[in-house]
Formats: sequence, structure tokens, C-alpha cells
Amino acid sequence: MLFYWGGNMAGGRPKKEINLEQLQNLCAIHCTGEECAAVMDIDYDTLNARVKEAGYEGFSDYYKKTTGQGRASLRRLQWQAAQGGNITMLIWLGKQYLGQSDKQENNISGELGITIIDSIPDD
Repeated sequence: MLFYWGGNMAGGRPKKEINLEQLQNLCAIHCTGEECAAVMDIDYDTLNARVKEAGYEGFSDYYKKTTGQGRASLRRLQWQAAQGGNITMLIWLGKQYLGQSDKQENNISGELGITIIDSIPDD
């Protein structure tokens, strides 16, 4: 879907094309607003204003609604890597979802039997 903004009846700048599909794809790979604006060759404030004109509260609102696709794709690839035998991914997913860890805690209780000397004799 393409949207055209910019320009006015009295001349000025030519209309600038904003491609919301491109913006959605950039958000899916977690590009920041500034990065999206740079790729689209516009200022971030312009991007934010155009997203508002498209019916969103602003870029941050749009970003929250479109990054889920990217997170789902990443999660799918992680599970595929783990199922393919990627040991690192298996360990990482175990830590994230199964509460596994590398740390071992040893608790020692009881008396240690240490004698404290009040003074040290001079030689």
C-alpha cells in the first residue's frame, strides 16, 4: 500500500511516497524509527506525522503493532535451530523456558569451629 504526502497547491516540495509495507517490514526486523526514516529518506518527525495520518497514534503505536511479526519469525527460527540439534540454542531455550541455569549454589550451615585469638604475642 502506497501513501503520498507532501507538496502543496502553491508549489513547494514534490510529493513524497511513503510505503507502509516497507515500513512494516523494517519494523518486523526491529529497526528503530530513526533507521526506518533513514531508509525511507525522510525525517523521523515526518515519519511520525505520516503514521498518525494513516490512523495510528504515532510511530511508537505503529511499531508495537507491527513488531510481533518479527518476534514470531525469530522465535520460529530459534525453535527450528534447537530441533535441528543446535546445542547453543537448546541450552538458551532451556534457560529461558525451563528455568535451567549454569550456576550451582552450595549452602553450608553449622559451626565452623574457628578460634579467635585476642592478641598476638610479641617476639
